[in-house]
Amino acid sequence: MNDLKLIEAYRSELQNYSLEQLRHLSSEGVWSIGQMYDHVILVAHEYLDNMEACAASLEEQKLGKTEFGKRLFENGGFPSIKIKLPDELNAPPNNSDTMEELMSRLDEVMQRMRQWEIKVDDVNPYYKVQHDGFGWLNAREWYDLVGMHFRHHLRQKEELVEKLRLSEVK
Repeated sequence: MNDLKLIEAYRSELQNYSLEQLRHLSSEGVWSIGQMYDHVILVAHEYLDNMEACAASLEEQKLGKTEFGKRLFENGGFPSIKIKLPDELNAPPNNSDTMEELMSRLDEVMQRMRQWEIKVDDVNPYYKVQHDGFGWLNAREWYDLVGMHFRHHLRQKEELVEKLRLSEVK
C-alpha cells in the first residue's frame, strides 16, 4: 500500500468512531485513538517541514545517517517495537479534536504529500536536515519517513481499537 493510500485508510477509519470513542483513555499513560491520530499528523507535518527545508537549502551536507537511521531506511521502516521517547519529548498529544478536525488535518497532510510526490526527487540529495535520532536526512528520506511513521503506528492503532472494544465505549 502506498503512503497516500495508507493515510487515506487512516482517514476513512475515523468514521467508525464516536467522539467518546476517539477520546477514550483506557488506562493511565495509554493514548486515546484521537491522541494517536494527533501524534501521527503532527509528526507528518514536522517531517514535511524538514523536507521543505531541504528543498530550500543552498548548502550541501556531506554527513549522513546514524547507525539506527541506516538500519531504519535499509529495512524500509521502524522496528516493530514500542518506542519510548524521553519525558521532555513525550508530552501527551491533544485529545480534543473532533472526527471532522482530524479528517481535515489528514487531508492537509495528504495535500502536502501530493504536492511533493513528483518533485521531491528533484531536490539535491545532499541538501539535508538533521534528525536527532536518525542523522542527516535528505528531502526524499524525510518524505518517506512520513509513511514509515504511519505504518509504525498501525499496530498501536489496532491495540487501541481492541482496548476500546473491550471497554465497550459506545
